[in-house]
Amino acid sequence: MKKVLSVLTLVFIILSVWYTFYSSMPQQISGLDTPKQEFSTLRALEHVKKISEKPHYIGSPAHDEAKNYIIEELKKLGLSPEIQEGFSLGDKGSMSKPQNIIAQIKGTSEESKALLLLSHYDSSQHSSYGASDAGSGVATILEGIRAFLAQNKTPKNDIIMCITDGEELGLNGADLFVSEHPRAKDIGLVLNFEARGSGGNSYMLMETNSKNGKMIEEFIKADPQFPVTNSLAYSIYKLLPNDTDLTVFRKHGDMQGYNFAFIDDHFDYHTANDTWQNLDLNTLQHQGSYLMPLLSYFSNSDITNLKSEEDFLYFNTPVFKVIKYPFSWIYPLLGLAIFLFITLLVIGKSKSRINAGEVGSGFLAFIISVGLAGVLGFGLWKLVLIIYPQYNDILHGFPYNGYYYIAAAVLLAIAAFFKVYSIFDNTEQLPSILVAPLFFWIVICGAAAVYLEGASYFIIPVLLCLLCQFVLINQKRPFPLLMLILCLPSIFMIAPFIASFPVALGLKIAFASSVLTVLLCTLLLPVIGFYTKKSMLGTITFILALVCLGLSHFKSDFTEERQKPNSLVYILHEDENKAYWTSYDHTLDSWTKKYIDRLKNIAENWNQNTIESKYSNSFNYVNNAPLKKIKSSKIEVSFDSINGDKRMLDICISPQRNINRMDLFVRKSFKFESLFANGATAKGITGKDRFVRGSFTERSSNRLLTYHLRDNEPLELRMQFHKDSVPEIVLYESSYDLLENELFSVPKRSETMIPKPFVLNDAITIKKTLRFEYIERPKDSTSLQTDQSQNLSEGNEQTD
Repeated sequence: MKKVLSVLTLVFIILSVWYTFYSSMPQQISGLDTPKQEFSTLRALEHVKKISEKPHYIGSPAHDEAKNYIIEELKKLGLSPEIQEGFSLGDKGSMSKPQNIIAQIKGTSEESKALLLLSHYDSSQHSSYGASDAGSGVATILEGIRAFLAQNKTPKNDIIMCITDGEELGLNGADLFVSEHPRAKDIGLVLNFEARGSGGNSYMLMETNSKNGKMIEEFIKADPQFPVTNSLAYSIYKLLPNDTDLTVFRKHGDMQGYNFAFIDDHFDYHTANDTWQNLDLNTLQHQGSYLMPLLSYFSNSDITNLKSEEDFLYFNTPVFKVIKYPFSWIYPLLGLAIFLFITLLVIGKSKSRINAGEVGSGFLAFIISVGLAGVLGFGLWKLVLIIYPQYNDILHGFPYNGYYYIAAAVLLAIAAFFKVYSIFDNTEQLPSILVAPLFFWIVICGAAAVYLEGASYFIIPVLLCLLCQFVLINQKRPFPLLMLILCLPSIFMIAPFIASFPVALGLKIAFASSVLTVLLCTLLLPVIGFYTKKSMLGTITFILALVCLGLSHFKSDFTEERQKPNSLVYILHEDENKAYWTSYDHTLDSWTKKYIDRLKNIAENWNQNTIESKYSNSFNYVNNAPLKKIKSSKIEVSFDSINGDKRMLDICISPQRNINRMDLFVRKSFKFESLFANGATAKGITGKDRFVRGSFTERSSNRLLTYHLRDNEPLELRMQFHKDSVPEIVLYESSYDLLENELFSVPKRSETMIPKPFVLNDAITIKKTLRFEYIERPKDSTSLQTDQSQNLSEGNEQTD
């Protein structure tokens, strides 16, 4: 009977883990025959297909096609969309001229605030199709609004749709709307739909300048069917350098909102694989399952003031959806756990159910198992990179077979746990063995209460484990299913993090999943501590880990479906009158080897001013290249004057060929009194959220700004600085036409390769230095030429 119950509880544990993930998102796809008043995933998918037919970043031919398609679809719904256009210079120094698409449904109330539905339609430069990020978000809004209008209900609140542009460049469209659109002041709440992968759960992450009490209460009242959210995820989100359009609305517009974003299949993010074929339809259904109830609820509720004076801890479970309680409970619950822990130590000691020797064994078992799991998880990824160095070129840190490595890391951790605890196996002394995990979990919760309050809800499984300890002290053989019921919340609350940490942060963090796996297992000791075959279970899980590693090996090659990312850039250095082939790749392949010789690498001195990329990558390879006759931009000074100790300088950089971006670098120590780029300037923020780039008086690096061009519009800079300072600007001007330019014969990639995302790629770049010495001029002079310290290659147009 004991063996049957042990097998039964093990099966229940496995099923509970499965159900935790299975129940978190829709499993049925709504088809084209779905009633018109309901959201249809397949109807939304048709929008995704149209929007993501081609890469459609600002400056690309397909950008207007995507914009025009969205406008026409809004018109079909009986709406009157408008275009908001203008230059925007983001907080981090990226500038573009976005074209936002805005439409609205008029509500019945003249006093209430408006509900804003938000997503962006531009894809990442320069090769992403943008199906998930964020064609899926745009499609969710289009289909959701269609279904809402089909209900023939007039909302109380105005509903505004803002499909922004330039999000991928620096949240420029959101900045433009918040700064300049007259309706920005009317927004009461924002629902933003985003993606950082192509599948998996859609997580709800809040953005609020106040405390979150009202926001989470209203979210629960809206009653979405599959809520996936917790206060720890948002606490981590706020610590990471991740921003969405909603961040701009919060920081610059003081607007509250909810993000809905998915991150699984992270390897597709910003790549040529972000296509509609790779978009998980369950995920698209999940986005719709958020929008419809929230749209119905918030379009008719009071959203004039969602700020709160109280913060809540919150988390979702398969049974009770979202559970919340106030931050004010953190220390009382922690104190209760400490009190119960000490009390149970005393009671257990008095009943001879806890003894010092076995407690020491429990501490030893805990420390060894946690440490061994962490080492195995950390070493696994390091070993994988040694065996498969090509994974270094997947900048996401998550290769196509990454889920096998997560499974292997988790199984190795479980194997370590069972093997170690089999050595200290004594079911009669289980209350003593359980002391160490309870002690360390209370320490973890104490640290969370001080440093990461959003994680403090982990005290709940600890309290339940303390209840199990009470039962163990009073019963030598408690009923296993009762103990399992008390342990189930631990699985529901912790298992999702074990899977999501390496996906979100890269497999370099796999050791955290390994450690968390063992920590979860220790909370399950009241059940699995009675297993008599721990060593055998450790052996089985170890074998399963090896099977996962074997499967990962057979999935390690790059294929036509899962391609190797690579990069190649041609740089003409006008100062030196030299040219170079450059690559960000770690591992050269047959395509890059045609231009890059590893033995002739001179990259060491080439990364002083690194062209901006998401992960601050620098060139790994630089080789000499033949000079080409490429026209560089024309530099004109239209105004240069000194007034007192201040100098005002206006310059215009006009492209002489079709280019996509300009990157400007100035010494970090150079101080500007003011700087405007095409009439725009960065918005500085004071207080704890202050961006150092706001006024350009301080900068975190040498990079001044990056200008992403549309229609080849020139860059006009108006700057003011001390008269004794001489600005020296290093300019990179880049076009994404290396494979099409008639001056080059670079072949297309093979079917097993794609352009590397996040970096400048397939580009023809001219680098030159512009130095602006002040020249005394006649009073009637209206223009002034610049003294440029540069050597232009033959055939380039020079400023007279």
